[in-house]
Amino acid sequence: MRPVVFVDVDGPLNPFAATDDTRPAGYVEHRFRLSGWSRRRPLRLWLDPAHGAALLGLAERTGAELVWATTWEHKANTMVGPVLGLPRLPAVTFAEGPGWKFPGVSRYAHGRPLVWFDDDFDLYPGPRAEFLARRGDVATLLVPVDPHTGLTGEVVAGAQAWLGGLTG
Repeated sequence: MRPVVFVDVDGPLNPFAATDDTRPAGYVEHRFRLSGWSRRRPLRLWLDPAHGAALLGLAERTGAELVWATTWEHKANTMVGPVLGLPRLPAVTFAEGPGWKFPGVSRYAHGRPLVWFDDDFDLYPGPRAEFLARRGDVATLLVPVDPHTGLTGEVVAGAQAWLGGLTG
C-alpha cells in the first residue's frame, strides 16, 4: 500500500514559536488575510520555500502521497502551497469534537503506512495513544517538529530512511 506523509502547517512549516531574533535561516515572512480570522491585521507566517522541494522529493523517492493535515485544511492549497511550490494536495478535513486531528488522519490513511509531521502530538496524549492502538501493527511514524525551528533536513531525511525501511 502506498504510504501517506501528512504535513501540518503551523509548527512544521511555520515555526510560529520562534521570534524575530531566533527565526531559522531560510524562512521568509508572509502575511495572509483569512476570512474568519478575528484579528484586523493579517496573519504572519514564516515559510521556507525549500520545504516544497524537500517534501516533493520525499514523496517521489519513497512513493508516498503528500497530504495536508492542518487546521488550514484546503486553504493550505491556496495560500501556503503556492509559496512553497507545492501542487494542490489532498487535505484532511477535521470534525469538531474530541480527538483533535487523529480521527480525520485515521480515516484518510485507512490502514496505509504513514509519516506525520506535527508539533502538537504531546498535547493530546490520550487520543494519541488510542490512535496508535487502533493502528495496531500498521507502520506509523509520528514526527514531532519543534515549532521554534520548523521542519529540518534531518527530520525529512529520518522520515525518508524510515519509509525506505518499509520496503526493504
